[in-house]
Amino acid sequence: MSVENTVTTKTSSELVNRDKPIKVKPLNKVTIVIRLTLLSLVLLSIYGFLTFDYKDVGLIEGIAASIANFRVMFTEAHFSHFNFLEGLHQVFITIGLALLTTLIGAIISLFLGLFAAQNLSTVRVSNMIKSFVAFIRAVPTVLWVLIFAVSAGLGSVAAVIGMTFHSVGYLIKAYSESFEELDEGVIEALRASGANWWQIVWQAVIPSTITYLVSWSFLRFEINFGVAVAMGAAAGAGGIGYDMFMASTFYLDLREVGTITFYILIFAILLEVVAIRIKRHLKTV
Repeated sequence: MSVENTVTTKTSSELVNRDKPIKVKPLNKVTIVIRLTLLSLVLLSIYGFLTFDYKDVGLIEGIAASIANFRVMFTEAHFSHFNFLEGLHQVFITIGLALLTTLIGAIISLFLGLFAAQNLSTVRVSNMIKSFVAFIRAVPTVLWVLIFAVSAGLGSVAAVIGMTFHSVGYLIKAYSESFEELDEGVIEALRASGANWWQIVWQAVIPSTITYLVSWSFLRFEINFGVAVAMGAAAGAGGIGYDMFMASTFYLDLREVGTITFYILIFAILLEVVAIRIKRHLKTV
C-alpha cells in the first residue's frame, strides 16, 4: 500500500513539474550583457531616426519620392551616353576584374589552404596562417584597395591587388575548412601505404573536396563581381561601375542608372545559373 502511494505521489509530482515553464536560457551575465547591448542598439537607432536632419522632407514624402525614382529607373530605362554594345563591353570589363582576382586568389589560397588545414600541417603553421588571414578578412575590401592605391595609384591595378588580397583571406579559410572535413582514416591509410604528402594531396584531398572548392570559388567570384562594380566608381577601375557612378552623380540620369542596373542584375543571374550547372556536373561525375 505504501509503494502504491509512493508511485502515485511521484507521478503527481512529475505532472506538476511538467506544467512548469522550462528555462532554456537561464539569466546570467552573458544574457544580461547581450540584452543590454541589443536594447542600447534599439534605443540608439530610434534616437538617430528621430534626430536625423531630413532637410525638411517628411517620411511619407521621402517614401513617395523613392517609389517615384524607382518607377523612373525600372520602367523608363534607356540608353543615353552609351549604346547596347558599349554597355556589354563595360560589363565584360567588370567580369574580367572579378575573374582575374578570383583566379589569382584561388591559386594562392589552394596552396596556403593546404598548410592551414590542421590535418595536413602542423598546429603552429596552421594557427599562424589562420591568424594572418583573419586579420585580412577583418579589413574591408574597399580599404585594401585604397591602401594599395597609395603605392599603385587609383585604377585597375590597385583594384585587382586589393580585391585579390581580400579574396585570398576569404578562400584560405573556406578551403582549409573543407580540407579539415576529410576523413582522417583516408589520410592515415595513404600514409601507412607509403604515400608522401603531395601524393596524399593530389590523390585524396583534392578529388574528395573538389565540389566544395568550386562552390567556394564561384561564391567568391560572385562577391568579387559586386565588389568590382563598386571599385569601378571608388577606385576608378572602369567597367560598368564607373558608368553607374557617372550616371548617378555626374549626369544625374536615373533612366540610365536603371539600364545599368538591369545589366548588372542579368549578368549576376547568369553567373548564378552557370555556377549551379557546374556544381551539378561535378556531383554527377
